[in-house]
Amino acid sequence: MNERPRPVAVVGPTATGKSDLALDLAEYLDGEIVNIDAMQLYRGMDIGTAKLAPEQRRGIAHHQLDVLDVTETATVAAYQSAAAADIEAIMARGRIPVVVGGSMMYVQALLDEWEFPATDPEVRERWENLLAEQGVAAVHEALRRADPVAAATILPTDGRRMVRALEVVELTGKPFAASAPVIGEPRWGTRILGVDRETAELDRRIAERTAAMFGAGLVEEVRALIDQGLRRGQTARRAIGYAQVLAYLDDEYGLAEAQERTFIGTRRYVRRQRSWFRRDRRVRWVDGADPAATRTALALLTDDSGPLLSGPAAKERTRP
Repeated sequence: MNERPRPVAVVGPTATGKSDLALDLAEYLDGEIVNIDAMQLYRGMDIGTAKLAPEQRRGIAHHQLDVLDVTETATVAAYQSAAAADIEAIMARGRIPVVVGGSMMYVQALLDEWEFPATDPEVRERWENLLAEQGVAAVHEALRRADPVAAATILPTDGRRMVRALEVVELTGKPFAASAPVIGEPRWGTRILGVDRETAELDRRIAERTAAMFGAGLVEEVRALIDQGLRRGQTARRAIGYAQVLAYLDDEYGLAEAQERTFIGTRRYVRRQRSWFRRDRRVRWVDGADPAATRTALALLTDDSGPLLSGPAAKERTRP
């Protein structure tokens, strides 16, 4: 009896080489790419998110790219529903979904079928008003009083997530962690690969990538997005790189400092990603610096996992 193809997820810190590996795997497996980078959901946010241009996608179908305007708010719940529908459709065609990206909560929501607590617009608005009027420090203090564990684990600059935690605690009467998903068998039997690199090398790559983004016209991209409503967006304008360029355009600091702050913010985010994904024992790790990374990934996928391809649409292929 034929079984449906099982998805592959390629996760890990920013700038490790996930996109290249995912493209290699999609080519080999006759697959399609499903983006799981929250900021790549936005149309026009290309340079600052290192989004692959269409001509760099090797003719492989990509999903969950350019699906939101910068004025819209990206939410984990909306992504979970849309991406799951894409994955089901890809598998129904007999092809393998290759999910790639590093947005931590999005990965967990998609692969662990996170059931989100209810939301209440009035409660949410009250905490959002506190954030807007008194800043992240006041929200962090409120969360510390309501849920000390959440306050200790959520980055104190992540205002939106702290607001959500306060909303959940108020509505459920339980700690925010009580709503977290249970880590078990990944949805659809997804096989999870992680890509990482040695820290010093990764820091160098982050610095080079940041410089390349500014050199490629990140400031001009942000100016164009302002005309499309970037400043009104609750999510897009806070993205690393975009927030720093907005501050530069508002004369808060110079261009060199904007670039340096982008590098520092990215490096800090990479450390959080590494810590998050390393805690997941289902992840099989690949060194992004290894020239044989694709071969290693394929070996990990076949090890104790059964055939890579199955079903009537599977193609005969030889390992590269």
